[in-house]
This record gives sequence, structure tokens and C-alpha cells, in this order.
Amino acid sequence: MLKSVKQKLGGKKPVKNDGPGDRDGLLGRSGVTMAGASRGVAAPRPTSKERGHGGTPFTNVNMSSLTTAYAEGLPSFRDVPASERQMLFSKKLQLCTFTFDFLDPSRHVREKEIKRQTLLELVDYVNTGQGKFTESVFDDIVQMLSANLFRALPPSSHDTENYDPEEEEPTLEPAWPHLQIVYEFLLRYVVSNETDAKIAKKYIDNSFVLKLLELFDSEDPRERDYLKTILHRIYGKFMVHRPFIRKAINNIFYRFIYETERHNGVAELLEILGSIINGFALPLKEEHKVFLGRALLPLHKPKCVAMYHQQLSYCITQFVEKDPKLADLVLRGLLKFWPVTNSQKEVLFLGEMEEILELTQAAEFIKTMGPMFRQIAKCINSSHFQVGERALFLWNNDYIVSLVAQNRHLVLPIVFGALERNARTHWNAAVHGLTCNVRKMFMEMDQGLFDECLRQFDEEERRAALVAEQRDNQWKKLEQKAALNSRKRQ
Repeated sequence: MLKSVKQKLGGKKPVKNDGPGDRDGLLGRSGVTMAGASRGVAAPRPTSKERGHGGTPFTNVNMSSLTTAYAEGLPSFRDVPASERQMLFSKKLQLCTFTFDFLDPSRHVREKEIKRQTLLELVDYVNTGQGKFTESVFDDIVQMLSANLFRALPPSSHDTENYDPEEEEPTLEPAWPHLQIVYEFLLRYVVSNETDAKIAKKYIDNSFVLKLLELFDSEDPRERDYLKTILHRIYGKFMVHRPFIRKAINNIFYRFIYETERHNGVAELLEILGSIINGFALPLKEEHKVFLGRALLPLHKPKCVAMYHQQLSYCITQFVEKDPKLADLVLRGLLKFWPVTNSQKEVLFLGEMEEILELTQAAEFIKTMGPMFRQIAKCINSSHFQVGERALFLWNNDYIVSLVAQNRHLVLPIVFGALERNARTHWNAAVHGLTCNVRKMFMEMDQGLFDECLRQFDEEERRAALVAEQRDNQWKKLEQKAALNSRKRQ
């Protein structure tokens, strides 16, 4: 992993160090944030005015402290005895609490390269596992991570209403040359066998996790990908944080569904949840079922559901696979949020419905088949050919056909009208052909039932035609009376 990071960042030679550096750990402040004047003192957090685009600070730099800190670099870990490496590790961490403005590539070029090389050394140190981390160094680690990662994300540069992530390029984080290595350090630190979870949980606490979750709204997909991996590792290592992480993700979803309908990291959060749900023990706890009903199912509501539907569908099918009795709840939830005018969403919903029906047992199928096939009948009759085509594809699934065959006396009367109208009048040749195939399947399944449904359909059509004719005659009479009255007035 470290090798790949180094290759991505380029194999530049380390900048030459010219002197003793900061021997007392007293590092000043540069850019945005800095560790305290001594180890263990919290760094002053930047205000919103101090931050620039992408969370990178404007260059409001204390030049004397920056010059002091970076005047002469620190030695490498190979050049000091093993007994002094923990202290050197702390000093390198403190050096890396300085952050720089990457919007101006001409500023602090030397210092940026020194920090980049130092970060790579820190990753290598953690990755090789050179002794247990003492508790005294945990604070320096969190201080460095906080100074670099936790920042105010910039407002989106795209039009909120018309933004299409598939068409427009995301805004990339300008400080990524440093941030990538900081994220890699955090990942190696969390998964390292040298990190004692019992001690680290006091530093990687709820507040730290919450700030990580806030970063999922970053527009940079590279950052979200790292966050996804790191949060999943934290969930696995720190069992004490698991309920809090699930609750915090719930709250993000609630805000997204009911307030903003805009969040860049929903797909990544759902991907993490997919792995978490996969590990749920049986029988499922009530809180997990509540999460399904109150958070996951309403995620079908936003119009941008296509951006995360694959991950959402996986999470929901995981629930049904673990507890087939949840199929009724899921199918009814899907019908509740069924789109009215969005054909793209309808196609996605039909695909998800098929996946759920493949896991649905006969008893659960009977509970919901009435409203479900009424909705499918509407989709079969849709003027949008992709919706009609996707609805008819359900009959290509052998398991669904077997469920329908067992309940044909209830299903066929619901969908027969839609099939017959398609066969007679649908404009699209592919939909017309699929409709004829499904009609033939029902005919072979139960000829007597098919004939009865055809008779009832023809009778209903005649009645409807008669009603329409009577209505037209009444309108004609009204028009004649109106014309007669008009002539009398003249």
C-alpha cells in the first residue's frame, strides 16, 4: 500500500536537512493550524475566515514560526537509536501539524516537500510496526490528524438544483498531495497491531468519528474512498463505537432525506452499511428493523436516488435475505415511495423489486401481491417503453413465475387489462412482443381462467364504450340547447 502511495505521489528525493531542527518540540503556527507550543496542548482551531477554498487556508502565515520549524529538518528513523524513535516520531508528528495553502503553488514549495517526505516516513514507521505506541504519543497522532483533516468543506461550486454528478466534474481537494498521505497514515494506524484499541478508543472517540463522518460530504471522490475504508476499519476495531457510528449515519440520512436532499457521500456510507448489515446476528434486533423502515426505505424518496441506488438495493436485500419476513415491509415501503413522473426511477425500482421477490417466500408474497401487481400493471401500460419493458421482464424470472402461477387466480385479473391493452395498441414493437409472450404464458398456465378474464375485459370495454357514448350524447344535447338559446337572444 505504501509503495503504491509513493508511486502515485512521485519518487522525489528527500529535501536536504541543514541543521538541528526544533529540539524542544516547540513548533510555531503556519497556514491554518498548529499543535500547541508543547506536546499535549490542543492546537487553536481555525475560524471560517482563515480558511480558503477546499478547506485550505489563505496564507495568513506566522513566518517566524514557520521558518523556525522548517529551517532544518529532522533526521530519519534509520539514523537514530531505537530508544529515541518514539520521541522522533512525536516531533515529526508535530512538524506535520502545519498546513499550507495549495491554491498558490509558488508559496512554501520547500516546506511542502519536507512535509510530504515526513508524512511518508510516518506512514512507513507505522506500517513496519516498530514497537507499541505509548499512550503519550496518541495525543500527538490525533493532533496531527485533526490539524490536517478536520476542516470546513467549501460550498459547492455547482448549481444545487441542476447539478448532475455524472455530467459535471467534481471539485477536487487542492491539498490532496498531503491529505492522501495523512489518510494513509490514519488507515495504517487504525489497522496496525501496535495500536491498542483499549487505549486508542480514548483518542479515536465519538467526537473524532463524528468529524470524520462530516468529511463524507466532500466532493472529492478520492477523499470519500479513503474515508469509507477508514470508517469501516474503525467500526471493526473499536466495538465500543459501533452503536454511535450507526446512529450518526442514521442522522446523516435523516437530514439528507427530509431537509437537504444533497449529500456527496450517501453511496459510500451505504457501502459501509452493506458490510455492517451482512454481519448482523440473527434474530435481528428491533433497532435494526427500525433503521430499515425509517432510514433505508425513505432513501428511495430523493430524486437523486440513482446516484446511490445500487448500494441501497444491496443493503435492503441483505435485510430480506437475513429475515424473509421483512419482504412485506420492504415491498410496501417500495410501493409507498414509487415515482409518479420519473421513468428512470421506475426502472430502478422494478429492478430492485425483482431482487426482493427472488428472496420472498410464498406467505409474504400473498400479503402484498394485490397492491404490488396493480403497480406493475400501471408500469406495463406506461408510454415509456423502458418502463413497460422492465415490468414485463419480471416474467423472465422462473421463481417469480412460479409464485404467480400459484396465485394466478388473483394475479391475472389484476394485470390482464394492462396486457390486453398493450397487445392491441402499444406503440413500441419490443413491448408489444413481450406482452404477447406474457399473454401466451398465462394462456398456457390456465386456459379457462384466461378466457374468463378475456370475457370480463371485453364486457368492461363495452360498458366503458357505452358510458363514453352516453357522455358524448349529453354534451351534444347541451351544445344544441346552448346554440338554440343563443339564437333566441339574437
